[in-house]
Amino acid sequence: MDKKVEAAAVFPTEDQKICETLLGVALRRNDKEKALPELVVALARQFLGAPYQPQTIEREGAEILVANLRAFDCVTFVESILALALAIKSGKANCPNYLAQLKKIRYRRGRIAGYPSRLHYFTDWLWDNEHKGLVINMTERLGGIPVNKNLVELTRHRDDHPPLQDDAVFRKMQRVEAACSRRTFHFIPKERWREAEGGVADGDIIAITTNREGIDVLHVGFAVLVNKKVRLLHASSKAGAVVLSTITLNCYLRERRSRSGVIVARLRTPSSLPQGNGVENG
Repeated sequence: MDKKVEAAAVFPTEDQKICETLLGVALRRNDKEKALPELVVALARQFLGAPYQPQTIEREGAEILVANLRAFDCVTFVESILALALAIKSGKANCPNYLAQLKKIRYRRGRIAGYPSRLHYFTDWLWDNEHKGLVINMTERLGGIPVNKNLVELTRHRDDHPPLQDDAVFRKMQRVEAACSRRTFHFIPKERWREAEGGVADGDIIAITTNREGIDVLHVGFAVLVNKKVRLLHASSKAGAVVLSTITLNCYLRERRSRSGVIVARLRTPSSLPQGNGVENG
């Protein structure tokens, strides 16, 4: 095991082997030359059938980067695939660089500063990663409408999140939630999805918004076009695995009243990507 990797992140040997294998194959195939969305979809498909597992990155003790390529929840699946793709596109397809990309994606401004520095709410994740140059929020230009929500899901369920038992961490998380709540975000109501669907591309990140109070997004995955209709490639709790949905996104949205609509983010290759061992706590 790479001692620097071991010291800077929770990255078990099994996961490192998966990472090394995937990146090694990508290097030999010169996958760096693929467009980022094409590369993301190709990588995501390699994990079809991988088990769904909630709370894959939660642990006791100080906040530290956790990398798991054996099982995923919906968010860690999107983050892990994007980090692998960015490592390949950067020209340094190795495990330390994968961790550097993952850290940049998962944490506010790419720096670990305790539990509240993790981007827990998707609209915050999107806002931060758009400012990092990793994604473009396409929602408004696809017909999205503005909404403001009071985001309090984490602190409202304080007992479910051990780090929030610390009063200082709890207060800091409240401040993060207040900042997120002040932002207006856009979503495409499911009643308008058919008009917007033609503007969605393979590899776009699709987030499912909700009308539930206190939270912005219920689920995320990647868009895959099948007969010009969007389907989700995602880590599904219902299926218990990473799957390509057998139904269209339109049908998926209409299965539950709580699924109010969609946020769409497009991947972009940033001009500068972190490289090397940049995974130290900061």
